[in-house]
Amino acid sequence: MMRTKIYWRGLALVVVLIVSLATVNKTTAQHTLTVVGGAGSTYARFYPTEETRWIWGVQSYGLAWRYYSDKPRFVGAVGVDLEYMERGFKMGYSYTSNFDPETGKEIRDYKFYTRNINSLMLPIVWQPHFYFAKNRLRVFVEAAFVLSYNISSNYSYQDDRYPAGEYEWKMPRDNRFGYGLLGGAGFAVLIGQLEVGFKARYNFGYSDILKNRNKYYSNSTDGRENPFYYSPLRSPIDNLTFSLTLGWRFNKRGFDEWFVERKNRTKRLENFNFSEATNSASGGNRGGGAGGANTSRAGAGGSRSNTQRR
Repeated sequence: MMRTKIYWRGLALVVVLIVSLATVNKTTAQHTLTVVGGAGSTYARFYPTEETRWIWGVQSYGLAWRYYSDKPRFVGAVGVDLEYMERGFKMGYSYTSNFDPETGKEIRDYKFYTRNINSLMLPIVWQPHFYFAKNRLRVFVEAAFVLSYNISSNYSYQDDRYPAGEYEWKMPRDNRFGYGLLGGAGFAVLIGQLEVGFKARYNFGYSDILKNRNKYYSNSTDGRENPFYYSPLRSPIDNLTFSLTLGWRFNKRGFDEWFVERKNRTKRLENFNFSEATNSASGGNRGGGAGGANTSRAGAGGSRSNTQRR
């Protein structure tokens, strides 16, 4: 109960902060506040490798704030998201073996342990974008560094021998905080100050949900919430999410780069004629040669006159 109150108070504080920032200097830049909701799948990458499956139908929703610079040369936006995301994994904890009579290969029928994790995600986003359809359609890609906090978790087994229950967090065994990278793409249709869109994201986890066996090796004393005989060395969690978005642009005029008029380049009125330049240069050379010949003749005539006088 206390954790839920802290979560909602933190969410309210972030909303107030985003709205406050969005109303500052809004005539020279663009701010958008967007509600995001969607669903997808989640998966864990264990090392050493375990038999795992994707969990489909996990949900995510939250808020996204974007800031677009007032400089026309700046392409894209930066921003912060605050999302609630369901994560987890499905791992085979036991199996029965059968053999294919034709190939002789072993066929394993697994029973799975399922762990559901409720997380608070904080992606720090860079979002390059491009405009189409007379600035009514915005297509974008996203890249982000993601921080996360795991709020709560539950678990279940496929058979009825082990009852489902709330997962008990232990500081020596479990990691509450995490980090990772995110990539995605999407589009938004601009209707007045509204933005209606769709996007897909892949959240690639780098941190582990469990501390590795070098830090925690008391699995034998744990309850049914821990299905591992030995803790894995690596246990990051990935999420694939498809979301619908509904945003509000605080600048009524629109993005400033829409109204930047590019100056037309002045064309040269005169064209350079290479043949005329060549002829002019040749004529000058011939004139200079003739003048030199006349000077020589004048010098020779003066020499003969002086000889006759002697």
